[in-house]
Amino acid sequence: MALRSASDPGDTPFDGRLLSPVIGLEIRGLRLDGPLTKAVVAGLKAAFLRHHVLVIRGQDLTPEQQIAFAEAMGEPDIYPFVAGIDGYPVITPVIKEPEETQNFGGVWHTDTAYLKCPPAATMLLAREIPPTGGDTLFASQVAAYDALSDGMKALLAPLRGLNTSAKANQIRTNVSEKRKCESLEAEHPVVRTHPETGAKALYVNTGHTVKFDGMTEAESAPLLEFLFAHQVQPDFTCRVRWEQGTLVIWDNRASQHFPLNDYQGYRREMHRITLKGDAPF
Repeated sequence: MALRSASDPGDTPFDGRLLSPVIGLEIRGLRLDGPLTKAVVAGLKAAFLRHHVLVIRGQDLTPEQQIAFAEAMGEPDIYPFVAGIDGYPVITPVIKEPEETQNFGGVWHTDTAYLKCPPAATMLLAREIPPTGGDTLFASQVAAYDALSDGMKALLAPLRGLNTSAKANQIRTNVSEKRKCESLEAEHPVVRTHPETGAKALYVNTGHTVKFDGMTEAESAPLLEFLFAHQVQPDFTCRVRWEQGTLVIWDNRASQHFPLNDYQGYRREMHRITLKGDAPF
């Protein structure tokens, strides 16, 4: 029988707790280290589309088991700039050593928006976490779009944004030598339509978007600055506090995230898998 939490995340074959009214569902008591029933997979996929972010606690997974879960949710892909762990090219290690002062992807962004077909989803499994800090914030870009005025929605509707990995190189850290000498670019709609739900979401981000098609960077800057501030307002966000063995999967088509860098002097290791997506429309 489907369980329902006191905060009512909807009918699911597992117990969940909402992290905020618009984004995030925390799940406990679900084991991912063995085969999942069709009902559980269907429930996870439905919850994923509804809440954008699933936080599944207490997972002690081998690389094979993490990949098996990723395959149940979609098609794993290979990250273009960082090599996978030995023997598992689809699992990217995201590591910050105690002596490092900056973290990987430490700005608000959606993953690899500079690709023609950005990933539909990203999954992180916490292998080693600091004693405090290192939380990740998530923001619903569906809620951000819905909160705009009709006039702003009409203004944004025809616009396309230029996204480049070169901007990420300038403001993100742990950049590989390959990334330093290679720049990828892609234009995408500023407002994208979710291919599975039909929901509209803002699709610009401070980590990758530099300007609008047909405009200069200077001309684009005022509107982009407004959107960058608008799309991460607290009303659109949730906060994930990591525990060792926590697995988080989020929808890149409907959300942004921001890994906080407040754990200096401690090691943090996450194993990351992205799932293939389609060209935004």
